[in-house]
Amino acid sequence: MTLQLTNTLTGIKENFVPLNPPYVRMYTCGPTVYDYAHIGNFRTYAAQDLLKRYLQYKGLKVAHVMNITDVDDKTIAGAHQKHLKLDDYTAPFIQAFHEDLKTLHILPPAQELRATQTIPQMVEMIQKLERTGHAYPKDGSVYFRISSFAKYGLLSKKDLEKNITGARVDQDEYEKETAMDFVLWKKAKEDEPAWDSPWGRGRPGWHTECSTMSLNAFKFQTLDIHTGGEDLIFPHHENEIAQSECATRKKFVNYWFHVKHLLVDGEKMAKSKGNFYTLRDLITKGHEPLAIRYVLISTHYRKQLNFTFDGLRMAKESINRVRNFCDALQAGANEQPSQEVKQYVERSRSQFEKALDNDLNAAEALSAVFDLIHYLNLAAKRGFHQDDRACILGFLNDVNRVFAVFSLEEESLPADVQALVEAREKARLTKDFKHSDELRKTIQTKGFTVKDTPHGPQVKKIL
Repeated sequence: MTLQLTNTLTGIKENFVPLNPPYVRMYTCGPTVYDYAHIGNFRTYAAQDLLKRYLQYKGLKVAHVMNITDVDDKTIAGAHQKHLKLDDYTAPFIQAFHEDLKTLHILPPAQELRATQTIPQMVEMIQKLERTGHAYPKDGSVYFRISSFAKYGLLSKKDLEKNITGARVDQDEYEKETAMDFVLWKKAKEDEPAWDSPWGRGRPGWHTECSTMSLNAFKFQTLDIHTGGEDLIFPHHENEIAQSECATRKKFVNYWFHVKHLLVDGEKMAKSKGNFYTLRDLITKGHEPLAIRYVLISTHYRKQLNFTFDGLRMAKESINRVRNFCDALQAGANEQPSQEVKQYVERSRSQFEKALDNDLNAAEALSAVFDLIHYLNLAAKRGFHQDDRACILGFLNDVNRVFAVFSLEEESLPADVQALVEAREKARLTKDFKHSDELRKTIQTKGFTVKDTPHGPQVKKIL
């Protein structure tokens, strides 16, 4: 089945067909590094990672580019407040973002671009827009002329055609129902970072940055997929389309992939409400990164995600259910492989792929996995032939290539714990149950539990 994605531009699910298969040009609006990224940000990045991993699962080669916005109104304000140079202010947040991506098993982009390192290309693009009548200078700044682009508003579905005022806006971010000419180049203010340009010292506008970085990364070819949070649809992505298509006279993006907002306990996340969490906040509170990732991707990306601590607990239980099954999978053996097991695995794989092909329906895909485990748990008591194990683990490893939330590999025990387990098993076999219980408690203090089975003790790390 062909992967179908909901294209924000058309508002419908469409078959995803790369422009140059098997290659996929994918661009992600990365963070503005004025602070640590919060879990709402990571809901978007995790959903994009699920998309990227599934494209790779289907045999496509994803050329993924992400930008870092390290100069804009927010980063400049933060640097001023801390009395730091812009680079010194943003550097720790960039490093933290990279660390957080790794913690959440989010694959890094093939190429990462920073706005401050792409200024000459931005100047060139603005000059081109000015030459073709789509941009005009005013008082040392340069603005994009909205009225010059007839398709403005198609992405956001806002009825802006009759609301083009010709007024100008200098802020990087704004929420307006009326389309206004947006700034491409901002005249330098006192004590702000600035670069030379034909219009004098200044800096690029936020919208200019993303268009220039994405177009240059892909040599001015149409992008297959542009991803981001739904809050970026207007005005940011609307403005990206306008300036990019006016500069290149080509379609900017084929498929727009936007991720819905995240709520915390049913409310919008805000520091004033005490429900604002970074990834680091949650880990400090003792929550497992894989459980956080599970919560972020298990709800459909186009549905509102209500992030709760109960949800984190249930996510951890789901992950443990898979871990426990994999432990049971190692115990015992049948003499003959089971055709029924093979058929169940094949059916589950088909259901898994069908769900993800349907606009990345993560919940249904995971349901196919847990339905299989429910059936196989009954058979696990009898043990599996090694061919059955290979078949089951092959499927689960493929699932994890896409979801990256399960620990499937058997972890080796520390030598001291292994010695305690062996001593306890010896005490148990000689019916020295008092000593056996004492050793069990000692093992628990080291972070492991022991379960006695007909096939020997099973030892698991306490999570």
